[in-house]
Amino acid sequence: MFPLVGIAASISQGMSAYRDLFSRLSAFEHVERYLNGLLLSANKTLQGIYSQYVWPEAIERINRRAMHAGVFESPWQREQLMERHRAEVSHHYEAQERQVISLDWTHGHHERGPQIFGVKRQYDYVNGRTSQYHTILTAVLANRERLDGIAVEVQRAKWEVEELAYLQSTTQDRYDDTAAVMNRLSELVAYQRNRQGYQKRTELFIEVVRQIEAEGQFPQADYAFDGGVCAAELTQVIEQADKHWVSELACNRSVLWHNQWSRIDAVAARLREESASAFRHYQVRQRNGEQKELWAFSKVLRLKKIGRKRVVMVHEHEDLSDSPRFLVTDALHWDVKRIAITWSYRWPCEIFHEFTKEICGLEAAQLRNEEAVKRHLCLSCLAQSMLQNAPVAGGKSERFSFATKTPSIGQKLYGLTREALMAMLQLANALFEQGQSVEQVVEVMMPI
Repeated sequence: MFPLVGIAASISQGMSAYRDLFSRLSAFEHVERYLNGLLLSANKTLQGIYSQYVWPEAIERINRRAMHAGVFESPWQREQLMERHRAEVSHHYEAQERQVISLDWTHGHHERGPQIFGVKRQYDYVNGRTSQYHTILTAVLANRERLDGIAVEVQRAKWEVEELAYLQSTTQDRYDDTAAVMNRLSELVAYQRNRQGYQKRTELFIEVVRQIEAEGQFPQADYAFDGGVCAAELTQVIEQADKHWVSELACNRSVLWHNQWSRIDAVAARLREESASAFRHYQVRQRNGEQKELWAFSKVLRLKKIGRKRVVMVHEHEDLSDSPRFLVTDALHWDVKRIAITWSYRWPCEIFHEFTKEICGLEAAQLRNEEAVKRHLCLSCLAQSMLQNAPVAGGKSERFSFATKTPSIGQKLYGLTREALMAMLQLANALFEQGQSVEQVVEVMMPI
C-alpha cells in the first residue's frame, strides 16, 4: 500500500469516454478517484480509498463527505453509464469471432453490514452455512482472449414471510384513535409495496437481456447459463431476439423418450447399457484453447415447459463410467462440438465474480441505500474492463514464461501500479527540488 497521487493514466484515458454523462466536473473527478482506488487500494471502501490519497499544495484538499456525495449522490445516471460502457466494450470484440454472453449470479457477503441494501441472513448453499449476503446478478461477455461484465444487478431481499408474521402478531380487534389507524395503514401499505417491488431472479435476467438486445451492441453473441438460470420465460425472450442459448439440465428433468416421459438420467443409463456405441467421440477446443475429449449422444427431444430442444448427454471417460452432464439448446441444427464450445463460455462469469471480488471490491463497499449499492457495482464493472486496457508490465519470467500470448491480469495490474507509483515519485522529486527534507516529504505523503 502506497499513497495515491492523482489518477493513473490508463484510468484517466478510459474515463474520458464518459465525461459527457456527468453534468458536474467535480462528480466526474470523484468517480475517477473512486475507480482508481478500487484497483489500487487495499481497502476498497470509500473511506479506505480516500485515506490513501495525497493532496499536494497545488490541489485543494477535498473532504471525504464531498467525495461520497460525488460518487453516490450526485445526479449522474448509472443506467446511462452502463449503456455507454457496453458501447465502449463492443469495440474490443470483432463481429467474426465467437462471442457468448453468460448469465449467472453470485453472493455478496456482508457479515457486518445487515443494513446494506438487499442483505439478509439466510442459508448460503456455497459455503454450506447461514450467512448475511445479497444476491448479485451478472451478464458477462467473453471471447477467447477477453471477458467484460456488461450488466450487474442486485436483488432486493425478500421479507414477505417476516413482515406478514409481524402484521399477524400485532393485529388488534379495534383501533380507538386515528393515529393508531394511520400507523396500521402505513404498515399495510409498506407490506404491499415490498411485495410488489420484489423481483425474482428470472424477472431481473429478462430485463437485462431485453436491455442488451435493445441496444444491439452484440448482434453475434449467443447466451450460456447453468440450470439455475434456465427458465422458460427467459429462453423465450432470448429466442424472440433471434439468439441461441445453451444451458445445463438437471438430472431429474423429464424428457419425452419413445412417447413416454422419463427422467433424463434414466434415459442416459438405459443408453449406456443397451447402446453404448451411440456415444460418439469428439475433440473439442474449449475457450481456453485446451483440447478436450468427449463422448456424447445428441438428439432433439421434447421437454416440459420449454418444448422441443436439442439435448446432449456428455461423458468425459471413454468407458462412460463417469456421471454424465446434460446440455440443452434451442439451436436444433447445432452439432455437439458447437454446443460444447458454447457451453465452455459459461465459465467466464465465474472468473468475473472472483476477479471483481478480489481486485475491484465487488462486495467490499459498506453502503446502505439501493442507489449507492448499484452504483458501486456498476463502477466495479468499469474498473474490471479498464484494467484489461492497462499497459502490460511485469518481470522477465512473467512476460516470457507463461504469458507469451495473452497478458495476464497480474501483468496489467502491475502496469497500472507502475503508473501510480510514477506519479508518487514525481511528486516526491518535486518536493525534494523545493528543498524539503525527508521528514517533510513523508508528512505530505502520509500525514499523521
